[in-house]
Amino acid sequence: MKIKSAEFVVSNQSVAKCPNSKLPEYAFIGRSNVGKSSLINMLTGRKSLAKTSGKPGKTQLINHFLINKNWHLVDLPGYGYARVSKTSKKTFQQFITNYFLERKQLVSAFVLVDIRHKPQPIDLEFMSWLGEHQVPFSIIFTKADKLKPNAITNHIEVYESIMLETWETMPNYFVTSSSKHIGKDELLNFIAEVNERV
Repeated sequence: MKIKSAEFVVSNQSVAKCPNSKLPEYAFIGRSNVGKSSLINMLTGRKSLAKTSGKPGKTQLINHFLINKNWHLVDLPGYGYARVSKTSKKTFQQFITNYFLERKQLVSAFVLVDIRHKPQPIDLEFMSWLGEHQVPFSIIFTKADKLKPNAITNHIEVYESIMLETWETMPNYFVTSSSKHIGKDELLNFIAEVNERV
């Protein structure tokens, strides 16, 4: 898939205010500082479509972007370790939950994980929650340029061994690097294939 157009649509904290559209949606989510904004900008070929920041927790709204006039990319707040107040964190964690449970246009979620780190409980718990609520998702391993190929393979094998303790099969996954454009074609082709089925 080639991305020919990418435009901001709306930001809000309410699922009810999300676009009244039948277009398929793909939601991107992960721990704060996992490289989500950089990945979105890399995928869309726009330098500042999603705002990047040195401060974790910059995204605190449901952000909809219209891609190629035929699907929505949804940028969701990161979970964990963001320097926001407890009240604010409760608010956006609740609307994240509401989004996944109520948004009928959601076709697939992408859970971003920093490939440099061992599996984090908060990521595993979030993916388990998605599984329990039958929300389709894929894992996106980010920052692959920071490791050598053998280390990438080893880290994924560790992740797989831990997930297979509770999952029947390893979820679909992609290995990416925003700075090196690794995984861009694979990820966009996957979205294109799913769009043809919905």
